[in-house]
Amino acid sequence: MTKLSAGELNRATLARQFLLERQELSAAEGTRRIVAIQAQHPASPYIALWNRLVSFDPAELDTAFSAGEVVKGTLLRLTLHAVHAEDHGPWHLAMQPTMRSRLTQARSGGLPPEAVHELVPALLEFLAEPRGNTEVETWLSTHPGVVGKDVWWGLRCFVPMLHTPTGGPWSFGQRPAYVATPAVPYSVEQSDLALQDLVLRYLSGFGPASIADIANFTSVQRTRTRAAVEALRPQLTVFEGPDGKDLYDVPSAPLPPADTPAPPRLMAMWDSTLLAYDDRTRIVPAEYKSVVTRTNGDVLPTLLVDGHVAGVWRPVADGIEATAFRPLPKAVWKALTGEASALLALLADRDPEVYTRYGRWWSTLPAAETRVLS
Repeated sequence: MTKLSAGELNRATLARQFLLERQELSAAEGTRRIVAIQAQHPASPYIALWNRLVSFDPAELDTAFSAGEVVKGTLLRLTLHAVHAEDHGPWHLAMQPTMRSRLTQARSGGLPPEAVHELVPALLEFLAEPRGNTEVETWLSTHPGVVGKDVWWGLRCFVPMLHTPTGGPWSFGQRPAYVATPAVPYSVEQSDLALQDLVLRYLSGFGPASIADIANFTSVQRTRTRAAVEALRPQLTVFEGPDGKDLYDVPSAPLPPADTPAPPRLMAMWDSTLLAYDDRTRIVPAEYKSVVTRTNGDVLPTLLVDGHVAGVWRPVADGIEATAFRPLPKAVWKALTGEASALLALLADRDPEVYTRYGRWWSTLPAAETRVLS
């Protein structure tokens, strides 16, 4: 097996995530090609695509959401993701064993999982039109023995549904509305085949990667992940990682040299690239992991320098405040200033104070060089 260095793995990820060079793609196709965009904050899919696409127009993503070309729902890691519409159904099916397992752990008002499952057909009928959290909780509470708020918390883990656009600067506001998707009959065999598709797509966007990486990105049990990889093995290329472990990949995917130039980027909160691996040092240096990923799971907007996290950023009154965890060359600061100028233009018509609700984390940052870029 060919052995790959840490530098080669880093550049492979950047190439496949369009972080070495922006691509001329539509918002929908860009979303499909980078696999999935974590979307807890409504702005993050927009900033993620701005980082990756030439002349990105946020209005195009608005249209893709409203037309249903790109959809938002609970998927990988049981968190909100924006994905191409054609991917949602198969990947939701692939995630069903994980989602159903999570239901048994979720609070459900004292109801056993079987009783919660019995509510699903009627709930999907109720969600034929968009409904907010309060509407759903009230409707659930009309059922004998059901505490609507608690049962809804559990049902949201696995019911086939999407967030529907509610307006606001980023298509989705802070008060979500949900609409049902066509229910796909569940079977273990179908779910396992769907997982194989998900594994192939993950490797196309984030490979080469280990079984632990795939399981971490999806939150699919490692036994299922390993079985999917074994079923696909005839189609896969296998490399040896820097630590001697097997890394799997799709044939002919980009593998640039480790010294390929990587331009600076201002990454979105929860950018999927930072969350795609069991060993996140491919992108996030170990010494910065606890600074970037907070105790409650918030992943701060970061500076990406030479392909690795080197600091964080946030909007302030005069521009973009960039905090670097290590000294950066003048040329890097100049490039970051150019990126900040373009990002400010994107934010100006949308939400110039994006992410400010997370400002509390900046009071806990280590001593570092801070500049305001405008």
